[in-house]
Order: sequence, then structure tokens, then C-alpha cells
Amino acid sequence: MSLSVQVAGRTDVGCVRTNNEDNFGYDTACGVYVVCDGMGGQAAGEVASKLAVETVLEYFRRHWSEGNFPQVGENFDDISPDANALASAVQAAGIRIFHAAQEHPERQGMGSTIVALFVRQGKASIAHIGDSRVYLLRDGQIRQLTADHSLVMEQVRRGLMTVEEAERSSMQNIITRALGPEESAEPDVLDVELSPGDTFLLATDGLTKLVKEHRLSELTNSAPSLEKACDALVAAARAAGGDDNITCLLVRIN
Repeated sequence: MSLSVQVAGRTDVGCVRTNNEDNFGYDTACGVYVVCDGMGGQAAGEVASKLAVETVLEYFRRHWSEGNFPQVGENFDDISPDANALASAVQAAGIRIFHAAQEHPERQGMGSTIVALFVRQGKASIAHIGDSRVYLLRDGQIRQLTADHSLVMEQVRRGLMTVEEAERSSMQNIITRALGPEESAEPDVLDVELSPGDTFLLATDGLTKLVKEHRLSELTNSAPSLEKACDALVAAARAAGGDDNITCLLVRIN
């Protein structure tokens, strides 16, 4: 299948925070798209998320021409070679953040969430760590493809809490897996068959905590362009309080 890809992204500090610890980046030539939400004092979260985005993009740019992606960290069964390449890039980012923190004691424990998308030859691969999310918008429907690595969502999966209770919980921000605090961080990885018109939304929790799924879909599908859709998504999160940094990246398959 011959594909073309449209992409647009936006990040916003929100209405409460004074600095933005989110970062995003992409390389359409390599087909790689990344969104990260950093954490840690002394602006360390900003450093961690920037390192994560840079490392994933550098991994693909460095090895793209040779077409051979070296394994870093865990190798996963039952997924494609492209998904394993994406997992390696994400794990390389975790190692880099961990060692950067060791070299700067004031940044000890810094970390980042990550969602990453790799699109090639009619297929998409997704890797993620933390509570940033990837949604697929297809045929007017929206579906969350990632499962949050957060304390409240772990409790939801175990039947100890409802989704509604999780959304109201004061523990929403506690994540159970992140890049950086430990040298080894294993992503969840999956492959997705593409259809023309598919749109992927990669977003930090500053958007997804405040804007419901149906509204994410409405705002994206009704906008005249992906750029306008990003503006509308950020505006909706700000209108709902904007208590965190807000980042969205939209990738449309044509």
C-alpha cells in the first residue's frame, strides 16, 4: 500500500504550570512520531523528555539508511521487526536518561513517559511507557490503543476501582512505569494494520485527563486541518482548567 502521511503537533504550558516539561518530535522521512511528558525537579523533567524524543529520533536516523536496527534491551516475541526496532529506540532513551541523571545529582530520579509511533509499509507500530496515550480515530470511532501505566488504572484493571473513581482520584498522577528512574524500562508494544484515513492521536495526560474521548474525536474530525485540530484540542484542555502541560500530535494516513 502506498501511503502519504500528514502530521501536526502542538505543546502548551497550560494555565497553571510555569514551565513546560512535555516534548514532542517527529521525522516523516523515517516515519517516527514521539510524545513525552517529563517529571523531576530543577527542570529535570524538561531535560528527560527532551532526551527521550531526541534519542528515539536519532536511533532511526542513524540506522535508517542501512535498514538494520540494532537491538537495545529486551527483544519481544510475537511482534514485527519494526515494533522491536521501536522498542529498542525507547529502551535506548531510558538508558540515556538514567545515565544523564547519574552524571547530574540534582537531576537524580528524573524521568519521562513516552508514546512512540513508527509507520512503514502499510503498518504502524506503537510503543509506550507511562500514562501518555495513543488513540486511533477510524471511521468516526475513537479507540485507545495504550493502557496507562498508572496506579489508578492498575486498580481499574484489577477491578478495585471504577474508571469514574479513577478519574476523580487524587492519585491520578502516580505512574508505575517511566523512562529514566531505572536503567531498564520495558515498553508495551503492539502492531496495527493501517487503513486510509486513519488518524493517530498521541497525547500527554494534560489533554486526556481533561477532555473526554468523544470530545477528542469530535474536535479532531470536525477541524478543517490537523493544525486547527491541535489548536482546538489544546483550547479544550485549557478551557477545562489546563492544570498540566498539554501536548498533542496528530498523524493522518492517506
